[in-house]
Amino acid sequence: MKHVSILVPETAVSAAIVDPRYMFTAVNEFIKGQGRPPLFNVQLVGMTKEVRLNDGLISIHCDAVISQLLKTDLIIVPAISGHIEHALERNQALLPWIVDHYKRGAEVASLCLGAFLLASTGLLNGKSCSTHWLFANEFRRMFPDVTLTDDKIIVEHNGLYSSGGAHSYWNLLLHLVEKYAGREMAILAAKFFVLDIGLDSQSPFSIFKGQKMHEDLEIKKVQDFIETNYQDKITVDDLSDNFGIGRRTFERRFKKATNNTVVEYLQRVKIEVAKKQFELTRKTVNEVMYDVGYSDTKAFRDVFKKVTGLSPIDYKNKYNKDAA
Repeated sequence: MKHVSILVPETAVSAAIVDPRYMFTAVNEFIKGQGRPPLFNVQLVGMTKEVRLNDGLISIHCDAVISQLLKTDLIIVPAISGHIEHALERNQALLPWIVDHYKRGAEVASLCLGAFLLASTGLLNGKSCSTHWLFANEFRRMFPDVTLTDDKIIVEHNGLYSSGGAHSYWNLLLHLVEKYAGREMAILAAKFFVLDIGLDSQSPFSIFKGQKMHEDLEIKKVQDFIETNYQDKITVDDLSDNFGIGRRTFERRFKKATNNTVVEYLQRVKIEVAKKQFELTRKTVNEVMYDVGYSDTKAFRDVFKKVTGLSPIDYKNKYNKDAA
């Protein structure tokens, strides 16, 4: 029997505790329905026997505290909420416990913003992970030694798993069910919970906000200029000349401040405007393409798909009510 320990951190998102428990206990019922013994021993584990969440509105009663649990096979790290750094401070006692059990053979899976807690252990240094796309910049700032692949729903590396934003963690749970219980059980779980078992990217759901949580005021002015003049043909040389910064220095400072190259940033701004037009207007793909400054249909389609994971027409059909 596989022992699954679902952590109950302070300031955790309650659904990210309840949902994994529901998934693994449901799979146990599926297996029992086939006349076989259950596969998972599922426990809620916290620093104390009772953890109050959502400003005290919800009380989680743990099956065990971390000091009592000597062996486990899989640790689920749920999403945390509120101010990230404060949440990490309140859960420091969990970090050595996670590291100890990982070194003793347990696998560890973080759900959404649980990646911040997992990364705080140091186990992800030099490795890749995913988290909610909205917190990508903050994650990169706090954990520069971790490679964030924020477009991915699931990232796996040496027994360390992470999921993308919000309810995409259901797909990581399906992935773990398939690993431990087989493809048949994963398909059954997907059908029971009405989940898309093939979902592998959160790019179609992301919104580009422009990375401005930095202190380089000149680069912020460049970003504002790009966002105001996205429909124009703007080159890196034009920007470096207009703002009086040598090209090499300009590119280095821009990358450091925004985590994007200048060309990537230009593309992301244009595509974000295109997405909004596809969502809210009846414009054709070509009309939107010209509006955001592209004249080459193939180039626009390729960049759009690279950023969103969908072709322009597929994106329009997915999000535009009239198109649907």
